Amino acid sequence: MSERFAEAAVRLAGIAGLWFGWSPDAFWRATPAELAAVAKAAGGDAGTAPPDSGTLARLMEAFPDG
Repeated sequence: MSERFAEAAVRLAGIAGLWFGWSPDAFWRATPAELAAVAKAAGGDAGTAPPDSGTLARLMEAFPDG
């Protein structure tokens, strides 16, 4: 295993643990397709249009910053 691969794998395992709650064992048992599917689901649908100004205004009113 090259050092470059090892560093990337450790970083990706850490991200999977932080974002998805995966244990190291779950990460190493997952296929690349499974990891990609979970990452896509966590990121939402990239094909969805961004919210319009009315939606943003309602969200800002419902969830003020301060």
